[in-house]
Amino acid sequence: MRQKLSILAVLLVAAVLFAFAGQLVMAQEEKAAEPEKSLYDRLGGVYAIASVVDVLIEKLLVNEILNANPLIDKARKEVPAAGIKFHLTALICSLSGGPEVYTGRSMVDSHAHLNINEEEWDAMVVDFVATLNEFNVPEKEQGELLALVGPTKGDIVTATEEIEE
Repeated sequence: MRQKLSILAVLLVAAVLFAFAGQLVMAQEEKAAEPEKSLYDRLGGVYAIASVVDVLIEKLLVNEILNANPLIDKARKEVPAAGIKFHLTALICSLSGGPEVYTGRSMVDSHAHLNINEEEWDAMVVDFVATLNEFNVPEKEQGELLALVGPTKGDIVTATEEIEE
């Protein structure tokens, strides 16, 4: 009788473990079947993106390297920061898979007259990464954002030499 109870207990434990293992496998399969959220969703949507853009633009406005370019300085006096923030937010939202639509000018049209050089581009990237770090944006999403921004460099960087005043 005791041996029958032991065998029954072992079978019962084995059945519970088997059922638990089956549930784990099914949960993993369901998770693998779920499509990854868009970058837009992983960043937190329009409000989170707008918050990052707001801080980024404020950093760029006081960036000494960018301020040394008189054409950038002149453009900043003509274009309100709020407008730049609006358009950059829409652009990042659109590029990252959000529903917002970027209606601003092309990168070529909006930057060609600024004579931006490599050093100025790099200064912007440094401020961009610093801002992403401030908001604890994960490394994967940072990489994806930089991959979206990177291709615009050829449209934005037009200067081959430093600007002299």
